[in-house]
Amino acid sequence: MSGRARTPHGIRDEADLAERRLAGVALNPATPHDVLLRILTAGPPAARVTLCRDRALPGAVVDAAAGHPDWRTRAFFATNRHVDVAERLRLVDDPDWRVRTHLADGAHTGFDEEPDPLPDWAAARMITTYENDCLGSFAFTRRFSPRFRVSMLGHGEPKVRAFGIGMNAWDGLSDEQRATLLTDPDEEVRERARSAKEGHDRDRDPARVEAELPEHGSHFRTHLLLHGALGPAVIESVLASPARHDERRTLANNRALPAGTVALLARDPDPAVRQQIAKRQQLEPGELRLLAVDPDPGVRLAVSCHPALTEEERAAIDYEVSQDGPFRCRMLPSAPAEPAESRRLAHSGHPLLRRRAAMDPRLPQDLLNLLAADPDLGVRVLLAQNHPDAPPELLLRCYLEYTGRGREDLPGRANFPREGLARYAGHRDPAVRLIAARDPDVAATTVDRLTRDPDADVRDAFARHARLPLPRLADLLDDEELAHAAAANPSLPVATIRLLAGAL
Repeated sequence: MSGRARTPHGIRDEADLAERRLAGVALNPATPHDVLLRILTAGPPAARVTLCRDRALPGAVVDAAAGHPDWRTRAFFATNRHVDVAERLRLVDDPDWRVRTHLADGAHTGFDEEPDPLPDWAAARMITTYENDCLGSFAFTRRFSPRFRVSMLGHGEPKVRAFGIGMNAWDGLSDEQRATLLTDPDEEVRERARSAKEGHDRDRDPARVEAELPEHGSHFRTHLLLHGALGPAVIESVLASPARHDERRTLANNRALPAGTVALLARDPDPAVRQQIAKRQQLEPGELRLLAVDPDPGVRLAVSCHPALTEEERAAIDYEVSQDGPFRCRMLPSAPAEPAESRRLAHSGHPLLRRRAAMDPRLPQDLLNLLAADPDLGVRVLLAQNHPDAPPELLLRCYLEYTGRGREDLPGRANFPREGLARYAGHRDPAVRLIAARDPDVAATTVDRLTRDPDADVRDAFARHARLPLPRLADLLDDEELAHAAAANPSLPVATIRLLAGAL
């Protein structure tokens, strides 16, 4: 088997027609449990991938998948987002490091989607018992709860405390926390703490930053310019002869930048530098006034969101908010916003501030209603993506109006409507025709027709529709492209399902 075939996509790509049909049977909700168990025991890799990774599983299949002798099969199960994490955590002490790595990475979600949450006890167990290579991905730490991140430094397990030092900024710790970590009874914790303190002290010493600053562009140079205390000589050298073209932008992001340098960069010829300055929390009134009338629209937009401005001052700025998106980017789970702050933002006249409010999943009903009718597309889309009670009409409206990243996830929201979607079966946008397949009452003739649609995703969706006429469904079982989807159709007779699985 080739290297690519060892990945789920590679396995599916190399499957023959019979194997693709079995993969569809594995996905079919009408497939009897005994057939699912036979697929798990004797099915080809493509069928086991689909069964273990891409669908909800009955209890007996969960038991068999968690105890399967093939590590790849257990690894597929470990990343199944349709199975509760508590069931997948049966593998937390799996003997194969590759399974443990998949379990730590979690269920497959997009980079900008909410990560698959990991219970605090499981995160601690993985940190204390897994090899470092199993925990090296960003996906693992994305799964930590905000509560766990805060509690790591005082955890009872030394490995968790040591890991937590890397998850928390040293300058964000109290003097008491720092002293406790530096005198921790565990040597690894003390060493991590000393290293963090050393890096912090170096970054806060302008003389050391100047002495250690590399002359040529590097990650370490960027780190020092971004986080270090910078003396006049370093600042002058960067302004006069930067090692990289974007170093003045890096400088503009340094939170400890002297006030005189901030004022200087507020007049920098590069609008990208001025944009970064406009986002700084601490700006003098004169700088705010200067940036508010900047010739660059991006700078004016950036400063228009500044917390020091009143609503009247914001309204006086000539800014324009793009409706193009994308409107979704969530790299880490964050602590819930303060209710009073969300309310203030929701009532702002500035669309970008209302967008911040729309990302709060705890918005009360009155603010949910208010923002659902907001004139700004970004506000509506972010509300639809983030609020668990987003109304059906909002979800559908956003799907129809928004074409950016994250659109495809809206039909998966709990309140997305199903009835009445058949009216979109003739829409010019294939993504809109696609949602017609969610309507349980779409006409059988329409379903038949759309299995011949020019768009592959539309063809696939309607090949799975329960109202597909049985003669067409039977024909598609021999179709090279749609056999998998047809075999997953819930209207497929159980006798046919057993016949397709008969060779196992």
